[in-house]
Amino acid sequence: MQNNQDIRPGRHCVFNLHVHLVFVTKYRRGVFTQSVIDDLRDIFTQVCADFEAELVEFDGEDDHVHLLVNYPPKVSISSLVNSLKGVSSRMIRKKDYPEIKKKLWRGALWSPSYFAGSCGGAPIAIIRQYIEQQRTPK
Repeated sequence: MQNNQDIRPGRHCVFNLHVHLVFVTKYRRGVFTQSVIDDLRDIFTQVCADFEAELVEFDGEDDHVHLLVNYPPKVSISSLVNSLKGVSSRMIRKKDYPEIKKKLWRGALWSPSYFAGSCGGAPIAIIRQYIEQQRTPK
């Protein structure tokens, strides 16, 4: 395995876990502007810090956002996503952006679904080959 500076120590483990998240707006409405994306970046950074996670990369378009999050093994992805979407929806709604208020109603910013994909490290084929090459004790 490679020596990587992204490996983080935990109390009883070392880890390097990344997840790629995609959140889509309710009804796939195009409501995001650059200022909304910038506010979302700040909100997501703070929520990740509360989970001892790190927002590695973030960007989006007018109707969806992509996040790359480095997270500790004690955090479940579903609870992280729940907080990211819930807190961001409340905080963005408080700012009363006219483009969001006009196209979305009833307090929902996000679609209830999301995409989560594990990523980082070596490709699966390389890891499989590495494990297959281990010497099984006789």
